[in-house]
Amino acid sequence: MIPRRRSLILGTFSLPLAGCGLFAGPGAALPALPPAPIGPYPLGAGDVLTIRIYDQPQLSGSYTVDASGMVDLPLIGPVRAGGGSAADLAQTIGQTLRSGGMILQPSVAVEVSQYRPFYILGEVNRPGAYPFRPRMTVLTAISIAGGFTDRAVQAYVGVTRDAGGATAEYRASLLALAAPGDVITVFERNF
Repeated sequence: MIPRRRSLILGTFSLPLAGCGLFAGPGAALPALPPAPIGPYPLGAGDVLTIRIYDQPQLSGSYTVDASGMVDLPLIGPVRAGGGSAADLAQTIGQTLRSGGMILQPSVAVEVSQYRPFYILGEVNRPGAYPFRPRMTVLTAISIAGGFTDRAVQAYVGVTRDAGGATAEYRASLLALAAPGDVITVFERNF
């Protein structure tokens, strides 16, 4: 006899339940969220950048990383920004200006003026999209969204994250670090 697989129906998808017959609640069967990568903030689609090329005000300004991870700059054209850091982008812009003979010794600074959003759903008071903040925990994200509702599971959340081009779902503690683009789901308690 083949044992039947149990699952929890959440909207239009289902999550498999633990096979032991005892289930702690929504998200219990999800793998644990891996630690956030250490290092500089990785630029991505939706980030707004302030790019300064010193003594070149016509080239300096505010630019948004497009859906393909590119930033379109005057004179240079599209430059890959997605996946790299602000320092990597500054170096690439400087090299492009130098190799194209446009500026002999360019001095370029890139900073993120607005981070791409994270999304929070479920049992929070104000679900929606909010700007990401570096070193932000899941608890901070919940606080930004107005805190838990009375029906919320307050021990863990579900996190949907882009993991190298593929989307993966995880279970996370409230002290786990959030990442830009995360979809954080606060589950409803079973009464």
